[in-house]
Amino acid sequence: MHPNQIKVHKQPLLLPSDCQLSKPTMEALVRVTDTIKSFRETRLASIRSPAEFFDYHRFSRPADFNIATQRITYNTRYFSGNYVLVIAVLAVYAILSKPILLIALAFLVGGFTAINKFAADPVEMGGHVVTQKHLYTGLFVIGIPLLLFASPLTTFFWLVGASGVVILGHASLMEPGIESEYATVQDTV
Repeated sequence: MHPNQIKVHKQPLLLPSDCQLSKPTMEALVRVTDTIKSFRETRLASIRSPAEFFDYHRFSRPADFNIATQRITYNTRYFSGNYVLVIAVLAVYAILSKPILLIALAFLVGGFTAINKFAADPVEMGGHVVTQKHLYTGLFVIGIPLLLFASPLTTFFWLVGASGVVILGHASLMEPGIESEYATVQDTV
């Protein structure tokens, strides 16, 4: 083949600034980023260091139920960011330890995404018109039994129970720091 016979078609390089997103997509993207920013500012900003969270010198058995309640009240506010991370880690563990649940969730989320993205218009196949409604029905007929087989309620209640035991156990055993003593004095003055 002669070098002059080869044709190279160059397409323009699209930069992210050249791509146009629809207005609802942009609004949803802005809402998601705002939600993430506010979550980071409120919860994740209050994460205490691991040395403070796992300070075994401050662990002790409460003398009575009133002291345990006071500790839980104080520590759930003071360590709220850490407790959110504990719940998140336990949730990830729960989902990863049940592969069928992970597959069912991925199937349903992927199915919704694919139907919304690629099948907005009806398609004719073999003399039948397939609409979005038919696709959603098929997704539910397959996805719901798969999800029920994965027992998400068991996983949810395990997550609630495990989180409650870990968080309430930590909060009731951890003695409040010295800063809590100054906070009560400051409130009375």
